[in-house]
Amino acid sequence: MTERAKVAVLISGRGSNMAALVYAAKAVDCPYEIILVASNDPEAPGLKLAEAEGIETFVHPHKGLKRSEHDQILHEAVTNVGAEYIALAGYMRILSDDFVSKWQDRMLNIHPSLLPKYKGLDTYQRALDADDTHAGCSVHLVTPELDDGPVLAQTAVTIMPDDTADTLADRVLIAEHQLYPAALTKYVSREADPNWILDQVRDRALALEETHERPSFGTPGWRVGSEKTGKYFAYFSRRHFGETGTSVFVKTSGLDEQSALLDADPDLYFAPKFYGKSGWIAIRLDTGRTDWGHVADSLKKSWRMVAPKRLTKMMDIADDF
Repeated sequence: MTERAKVAVLISGRGSNMAALVYAAKAVDCPYEIILVASNDPEAPGLKLAEAEGIETFVHPHKGLKRSEHDQILHEAVTNVGAEYIALAGYMRILSDDFVSKWQDRMLNIHPSLLPKYKGLDTYQRALDADDTHAGCSVHLVTPELDDGPVLAQTAVTIMPDDTADTLADRVLIAEHQLYPAALTKYVSREADPNWILDQVRDRALALEETHERPSFGTPGWRVGSEKTGKYFAYFSRRHFGETGTSVFVKTSGLDEQSALLDADPDLYFAPKFYGKSGWIAIRLDTGRTDWGHVADSLKKSWRMVAPKRLTKMMDIADDF
């Protein structure tokens, strides 16, 4: 089994969704583990449950502190234990933009409505007042705007004719306890999904000027220039060309640079069998710890090597300065 993703959970109360994540993590094939439960409330009942389950806890009251000060303390506590993701589970404090930016794309929240409907509080009564046929819950990425991040998963819950806000809340909570572990599992496993990986490479390759995608030997490749005269600067490999695993091939300046990269980090790079003799390098993308900034830089460098001079002229002038 590959190394499990390390998750910190933030709570302010009983932590029932935290408990659902904790118990799901006990499955032998679960791709994440809960390594910390933190709270802004020393009396939060969920802390006792976490302690009973042998999970490290951290508490720091927010009273008397500026939001940014408390969030920095929280950030340090989470990073000190080595957490890679944060799951909000009934954490009732609005987090500062600075904190959210530090955990961009690595912090999830569960909200008791079918977003984008009913952001904020009183979601059950608002659904009843609107005569909706369904309520539900959503797992989303956290962004600075409240309950506005990309939705990762949702579960709809039918509204019964005699429902009150309380009875509806009880059933939505059952759905939450099933949805959150499943959504977190899928999200922390995404970098092992070849289709997700391909989408990441494609987005970065096509963001470069005058690029287009064209298959090559049955696998996606990206070219710069016209459809007729364009040149390839990257190829995607998913067990193609006699290779194993998932990787992207990019150009280097030649065999000397290729050799230097292989020596510097043989776990990240390898010489592709089909293109290696011409100086191409393969960057592994299925380790679960891909540095996508490095991938983007490598794609741009490869693009620049074959792009028409009219596209690289301004870059060359900038480099001279």
